[in-house]
Amino acid sequence: MTNTLTPTAPGEQRCGLIAIVGRPNVGKSTLLNALVGQKISITSRKAQTTRHRITGIRTRPDDAGGGTQFVFVDTPGFQTRHAAALNKSLNKTVLGAIDGVDLVLFVVEAGTFSLADAKVLSLLREGTPTILVANKLDAVHRRSEIAPWLKTMEERYPFAEYVPMSAKNPRDVQTLLSVCERYLPVQPWWYSEDDLTDRSERFLAGEIVREKLFRLTGDELPYTSTVVVDQFDEEKSKAHGRMVRIAATIVVERDGHKAMVIGEKGERLKRIGTEARQELEKLMDCKVHLELWVKVRSGWADDEARVRSYGYE
Repeated sequence: MTNTLTPTAPGEQRCGLIAIVGRPNVGKSTLLNALVGQKISITSRKAQTTRHRITGIRTRPDDAGGGTQFVFVDTPGFQTRHAAALNKSLNKTVLGAIDGVDLVLFVVEAGTFSLADAKVLSLLREGTPTILVANKLDAVHRRSEIAPWLKTMEERYPFAEYVPMSAKNPRDVQTLLSVCERYLPVQPWWYSEDDLTDRSERFLAGEIVREKLFRLTGDELPYTSTVVVDQFDEEKSKAHGRMVRIAATIVVERDGHKAMVIGEKGERLKRIGTEARQELEKLMDCKVHLELWVKVRSGWADDEARVRSYGYE
């Protein structure tokens, strides 16, 4: 199963684990969604949106029954600022995700390298091939500055390859997939060709609600707010074929945050629910009935038992 960095031969199957790591807000979730070809990880302008290890799967078959299956692990942005129980759980997830993978994608914003980036880089083991993904290239105004910046990155770490790109550019995404392919071992695929993630619909429902929560509250709401799915029931429907009833609780730290989420006359909570329901119906291809509640749980992010009870490892 050793990899010789040769292109995949017709009829040959390759498969392997690829960890996506980086500090918060460098675009890891956007990149994962682009690599998989469909949204499975929530994205938000708010730093530290991803909290779970999410496996995304992309299969590129060939006509001879072979091809490559990429199994991506998205990780939370490594936390350096706070020592709360939630952050300890997130950092443990990052360290667990990079253990035993075939390839690491170290994501930074093209042209920049901060102390937070350096701390994540210090976690990586030199035995695992690591590709520097210089993301958000579309935001760089002077492209001439990228070459000298890449030279400084070469001196920081023995990266296997360098891929300046934008996750919003489909051509760049295909280039990155082709680069990754060469580092994956020759072995049978682990998942079926049309699988996109190993996460359940119940888990994805909570993630979609959380994304709408953060998108519609902006920077006002602390990132310690979370969503717990209390009920997820499936039933047959004559009109729709399949109906899913979901009840979820938005957990916030203070009464003021609760009022913010609910909004004037309940309008913001209603909009969060409507946008989440519409996206879930599209994602799961069924009719969705969604009920949302808001509860205050002060200090939950500092309480290890409660962090675990809300589904964080």
